[in-house]
Amino acid sequence: MLASSTPVRRRAVDPRVMAVLGSLCIALSPILIALSGTSPGTATVFRCLLALPVLIPIAVLERRRTRRVQLGGGRLGRPWLVVVGGLLLGLDMTLWTGAIHAVGAGVSTVLVNAQVVILPLLAFLALGERIRTGFLLTVPVMLIGVALAGGLVDSDPSTAPDPVLGTVLALLAAFAYAGYLLFLRLGAAPGEKAAPVTVATAAAAVSSFVLGSLWQGVDLTPGWTAIGWLALLAVIGQSIGWVLIAGGMAALPSSTGASILLLQPVGAVLLGMAVLGQFPTTWQLVGCAVVIAAVAVAVRRRVEPAPEEAAA
Repeated sequence: MLASSTPVRRRAVDPRVMAVLGSLCIALSPILIALSGTSPGTATVFRCLLALPVLIPIAVLERRRTRRVQLGGGRLGRPWLVVVGGLLLGLDMTLWTGAIHAVGAGVSTVLVNAQVVILPLLAFLALGERIRTGFLLTVPVMLIGVALAGGLVDSDPSTAPDPVLGTVLALLAAFAYAGYLLFLRLGAAPGEKAAPVTVATAAAAVSSFVLGSLWQGVDLTPGWTAIGWLALLAVIGQSIGWVLIAGGMAALPSSTGASILLLQPVGAVLLGMAVLGQFPTTWQLVGCAVVIAAVAVAVRRRVEPAPEEAAA
């Protein structure tokens, strides 16, 4: 009996699985940062530099594929915009690391997710994109949640030694991260995922070194234990996590993808309690729930992209 000559198609990975795995990888990031015990600048510089050997080969392979599309008349990327976004990414990660030390790994990650609301506001100011009234109603709700989650009502000094500073740093990081996403969107060519992340990561290493040198310093010899944790961070959080999310989100409706991304703050809170013993107070947990709920409502109220835009 002759074997069938019909080629066997390899099953594509479910984009929802990719997005979930990517979100869980990033949820682990604040835990690894806390375990490294390094300053904000040190952690960010090393996570960027150690991620580049992983990202560059992926970006080169991707570039060979997308170049054929661009030569065929597709829209070209604008790398200088990606670089600007990367500089903002370095500020984001450095400030966020400071927030992790000040208010805890889980709570800081919840607060940084305020970028989900900030990004559409920036897009409105910069690009004139329409914002629905229902979306704007989520902003004051989120601010209440931020105040509670940040420990402004009640906090445990052993878990959140400086909740006010941590909240401010996390919100500044959220603004920087929203700016990064906006510039990445404007600068990346269609089909590019790993290449823009690679360029942005290299630029982030520069801005994080500058900010870190001015704020708490950058230790270029933090010790092998710290480097080990930061290497795991670079591979899992900075490389694998972002590539999985980029691949998954490209094939999902925006509301579905954004809902899956909510696993990041939830996972960070749970991992912070399980691994670091950082237990937020009851009011902080209520604030975290309010922030996550506001984000969920905000992303569900966004206008879905047209089919041709979703496939880009």
